[in-house]
Amino acid sequence: MPLSHLDSAQPDVASTSVDDPDAALLARIAVGDTRAFDRLVSRHIDRIVAFAQRMLGSREDAEDVAQEVFLKAWQWAGRWRPGQARFATWLHTVALNACRQRWRRFTPQTDELSADLVSPLPQPDDALDADMQAARVRQALATLPERQRAAMVLSHYQGMSNIESAEILEVSVEAVESLLGRARRSLRQRLLAEHQTLSKCER
Repeated sequence: MPLSHLDSAQPDVASTSVDDPDAALLARIAVGDTRAFDRLVSRHIDRIVAFAQRMLGSREDAEDVAQEVFLKAWQWAGRWRPGQARFATWLHTVALNACRQRWRRFTPQTDELSADLVSPLPQPDDALDADMQAARVRQALATLPERQRAAMVLSHYQGMSNIESAEILEVSVEAVESLLGRARRSLRQRLLAEHQTLSKCER
C-alpha cells in the first residue's frame, strides 16, 4: 500500500524480528492502560515533533502530526505483534505519511534547522556567518524533492540507520544511500552557487 495513507502503516505487518523496548507498554495499552500510553507518548513525542517540524517547517503543524501519530498508536496497539519492526520505526512511518498529506495542501515553510545537516559544506569564506549559513541550509533543504528531504532528516536529525530509513520510506537500503547522495550533492551545489553569487555582489 502507498505511504500516502496512514492506514498503510499498520503495526501488524510482519517484518524482521527485533527486540522492542516498547513491547511491554504496547501490551498494556492494548487493554486500555492510559498510564502506559502516557509513558509511551512521553518516551517518543519529542522526537516525533522534531521530525515533523523538520519536514514541514512549522511547529504547529508538527504538533498536529504528533497528535495524529499517537492517536493511531492508541488505536492500533491491540494489533501490535512483538518481534516485528521496532515500534519507533513505525511511529516515524506514520509521521511521514501525515507530513505527506500536508504537503498536498500547503507549501512547506522553513524553520530552524542546523547547518550541520550537510557536512562538510563548501566554505570559500571562513568568515561566513554561522546564522546566515544555517538559514541557507534550511532554505535549501526545503527545495529538495520529498523523498530526498525525508532521507536527510531521518539520517541526520533522527539518527536513523540506513536500514531503519529504508523501512520507513519503503525502499531498499541502496535506494536510501542514493537519495542521501543526491540530496547532499544538491544542497552543496545550491549553497556554493548562492555563496558565489553573494561574493560577486559584494565586490
